[in-house]
Amino acid sequence: MDGTVDRVVEEEGSTRGSFQTDASLSGEDERRTTLNKQISRVFRSLPLRDFYPYIRCALCNGFFIDATTITECLHTFCKSCIVKHFFCSNRCPNCSIVVHQTQPLNSIRPDRQLQDIVFKMVPYLEEDERSRIYAFYKQRGLGVPKPVASPATCAVKPPQRQKKDMLPQSVFTIPSELDVSLMLEFVGAEEGIENYKPLERKYVRVSGEATVRHVELFIRRKMELSQNCKVDVVCGDHLLEQCQSLREVCNTMGKNALQDGMLVLHFGLVLPAQ
Repeated sequence: MDGTVDRVVEEEGSTRGSFQTDASLSGEDERRTTLNKQISRVFRSLPLRDFYPYIRCALCNGFFIDATTITECLHTFCKSCIVKHFFCSNRCPNCSIVVHQTQPLNSIRPDRQLQDIVFKMVPYLEEDERSRIYAFYKQRGLGVPKPVASPATCAVKPPQRQKKDMLPQSVFTIPSELDVSLMLEFVGAEEGIENYKPLERKYVRVSGEATVRHVELFIRRKMELSQNCKVDVVCGDHLLEQCQSLREVCNTMGKNALQDGMLVLHFGLVLPAQ
């Protein structure tokens, strides 16, 4: 009799344990399901049309091919579209800013990173473009240009230096094209201009081909200025024009504009004239 009772107690205990195990498993499944829902909510997929404003050309309304950016305003177009546009106008098609008075084609640069993004986002776009290029050259009896080799395939092993050249050098080297050092001095803001950040770093090294317009864009971005605020850049007693290059400013102003080898530019924030 006692043996029968013991067996009944053991069976009830094992059954209760199995119920507890099933309950714990179901709770774990619920937690996993909730976590998956949260992950899918954060990393949800978006339709391609939501990205159209960023990957389509405003001139041809198609996806970027040879994405090319205007350095003055950073608007991007297809290379062939913007080149054709500059044959009849020197203004940006988006913002109407004067890119250059006489040579706007000198103020455009290829944006290869954006083009790679477009090719990855739009299926078969890269293959279709390659087929078009191949057909274009074949129809005209021209040799098809070879694709540009990747950097990994064209890497050349640098020659071993001799012992006399193995001298300790600085880890940081300044590129040769960055040949102008700037000191940006803030002189103040006109009354009525508020909510701007201080310029934390006033020492900048840039290319001499950069213009005063580029300096203004740099100041606007770092100080988070609004569009209704104007930036006046002064060197010495001369108010600089936006189209002047920094090398031109150095040559015009001479050594009087330099301090410890740096070109000193003063800038202030003013309200536009009514």
